[in-house]
Amino acid sequence: MTARRDLIARTVLYLILIAGLLVVVGPFLWMLLSSFKPEGEIRSVPPTWWPSHWTLVHYRDLFARLDFPRYFANSAIVAVLVTVGNLLFCSLLGYALAKLNFPGRKALFLIVLGMLMVPGMVLFVPQFVLVSNLGLANSYAGLVLPFLAGPFGVFLMRQFLLSIPDDLIEAARVDGAGEWRIFWRIVLPLCRPALATLGILTFLASWNNFLWPLVVATTDDKYTLPVALALYSIGQNRIYFGLLLAGAVVVVLPVLIVFLVLQRQFLRGIATTGLK
Repeated sequence: MTARRDLIARTVLYLILIAGLLVVVGPFLWMLLSSFKPEGEIRSVPPTWWPSHWTLVHYRDLFARLDFPRYFANSAIVAVLVTVGNLLFCSLLGYALAKLNFPGRKALFLIVLGMLMVPGMVLFVPQFVLVSNLGLANSYAGLVLPFLAGPFGVFLMRQFLLSIPDDLIEAARVDGAGEWRIFWRIVLPLCRPALATLGILTFLASWNNFLWPLVVATTDDKYTLPVALALYSIGQNRIYFGLLLAGAVVVVLPVLIVFLVLQRQFLRGIATTGLK
């Protein structure tokens, strides 16, 4: 009787998980299939799943109408710089808050927690005014500098670093290692799961960022891929959904590749961060 009850419970659990998977994956699958449909079929009601006529015209238009290499390079440059900056500065701040004793450490950590509660849109206008007054509008610096570090990354790294034994760091200090050497040679190699988690989340957010590049970039040579895709897929009297879907597929691919490469470290970081 118990074995039968367990089998039923396991079956119900699997059905719920499969239903949840379909809800999550369904829109992405429809986006991928619809990018190969003619424009008329995309607009058909009710919508169809499988294309009746396969076509690559939207992908050809994507590379013909957009300066795709430039926009892709802009997105890659901004996303990589923002990700590297977060990995460096957030890990440094997290190490200081977790392992160094200095006056005001608790107050600084409370400020970090408070910043987590502040909506990003509240800081949008002050950041834009600051970037404009510094003469950084329509530049890579203006796109990158406001996002080189964030409270979430500091909190994530601090929580992970708390799990590293203090005795390990104290032993390195007794052996004569300085704080920089301890950080680079001991702490950072142990932080790979947390760094992978922070790197994926930061890259994803930066790659998909739309509003900030739309406001800061004033000429098309500084447009990122999401901005260029949105602007060029909207005509005077209509929206080219096929071009938009094909561009969305291309935008998703780099993020998917990054996740597949780092998924093991990402899952390990999610599982181990915040145990203390």
